[in-house]
Amino acid sequence: MISVLRFLVHSNLFISLATVSVAVTTIFLANLPLEPLPLFIVFAATMFVYTVNRFTDIEEDKQNVPQRAAFTKRYGRYWLVTGIALYIAAVGVAITLGLSGAAYLFLPLVVVLLYSVGGVKRLFFVKNLVVGLAWGTIPLGVGYYYGQLRSLEVLFLFVYITTMITIAAVIFDIKDIEGDHAEGILTVPNRFGPGWARISSLVATGVIAAAVVLLIAAGMLPRRYLVVLAMNAYVSMYIPFATSDRGPLYYGFVVDGEHVFLMVIVLLTEWLVW
Repeated sequence: MISVLRFLVHSNLFISLATVSVAVTTIFLANLPLEPLPLFIVFAATMFVYTVNRFTDIEEDKQNVPQRAAFTKRYGRYWLVTGIALYIAAVGVAITLGLSGAAYLFLPLVVVLLYSVGGVKRLFFVKNLVVGLAWGTIPLGVGYYYGQLRSLEVLFLFVYITTMITIAAVIFDIKDIEGDHAEGILTVPNRFGPGWARISSLVATGVIAAAVVLLIAAGMLPRRYLVVLAMNAYVSMYIPFATSDRGPLYYGFVVDGEHVFLMVIVLLTEWLVW
């Protein structure tokens, strides 16, 4: 079982499914019809971005996550080809079908250039925001695809996902303290310590939860959006245990699994209602 989970994490299959779960959550919460094309596009773009990142970060991974670095060195080229092929296929399908937002499919390439090549990850907290915004574009992309880009539900999920993933990115940096320090990358855990990073992340998670409740109480969001608080609770439970000695499965499966968890809760809620 552990070997299977490790394979899913190191191959980027799990993180790609996690981004698909964000798209599914957006579709159901915004009452949109479920279609396979936007899910495929999200999966393909994620596989491309994260696989390229595995190669650009391989020196850091040798110190922070040696098992992942070894996996990348041995099998990475096959997954890179797969990621590139899926990304090209997604762009090709979008252009062939004449999707109005096909040009936005080049954003993943921009993210790769900024984060992995352009040195954005060396700017304090900027790399966390870039990761958060990259994930936050998933609800926006779903909204654009269905012609609901300006709906309050989609805009709320953009802000919510962006902030929650930014928090997760800060927590992720705890496991990379030694490698980031060696590479001269300044992060929240590096600068203020892992304890402060955990406490500030818990506070931020609580503030976001309070904001969600206030928006619903004010009638700006439907009551069904209370379901997102399940993810706030999930995040609050894993943050205290995020330490530098936790293995890659903790961060790659437990932490990255927050959106899969939310999707399952959303689907269960929809099933119970109907």
